[in-house]
Amino acid sequence: MKKIFLLLAVVLVLSCKDSPKVKDGNKVETTNTIETSKIATINDSVLLEKGKSYAQSTQKVLGKNLMASLQKSGAVGAVEFCNEKAYPLTDSMAVEHNAKIRRVSDKPRNTNNQANKEELEYIEFFKSKINNNESYQPILMNENGTTKFYTPIITNTMCLNCHGVPETNIDPKVTLLLNDKYPYDQATGYKENEVRGIWSITFNQEQNK
Repeated sequence: MKKIFLLLAVVLVLSCKDSPKVKDGNKVETTNTIETSKIATINDSVLLEKGKSYAQSTQKVLGKNLMASLQKSGAVGAVEFCNEKAYPLTDSMAVEHNAKIRRVSDKPRNTNNQANKEELEYIEFFKSKINNNESYQPILMNENGTTKFYTPIITNTMCLNCHGVPETNIDPKVTLLLNDKYPYDQATGYKENEVRGIWSITFNQEQNK
């Protein structure tokens, strides 16, 4: 039972895994359909690492606090944590980093996590890369001194316990609880190694100097 709770915790908090494939070097990924603004080459690796660190540190805080809820109240506590505390904790990390930090999707569980038009394009970009087994970098944009960082959230086997196919991957009790907490849930039906969403992070380039 403890292993099941731990598995659910990983799935709910970490929302699967970040991008597993990146190209070496410090050039920003570009495609024919998505125009990425070039940042001065000397700053690319710094800004990329900054974006990655914001995503990873936020993920770490969510995981630590969820484990406390899990140990206290089991799986029910884990689901309620995600429903009630994930947003405030993410916001607190955004304040700490002086950044805007969001996890968004084309098929959100919470309607507040619906990707906008630009983010939907990036989700499709990462889907194309994953489907074609191509390497990629996080997308990095520069708009008037503001840096925008996007990196995918990719499903693994553990994710399917909450984001897979109901009754096939998702336990009926978990489905009932998710339906109660998220009446407009779209975040199911995934298979392993699919893009479920992206980290969307915005920060001021000046803070990196």
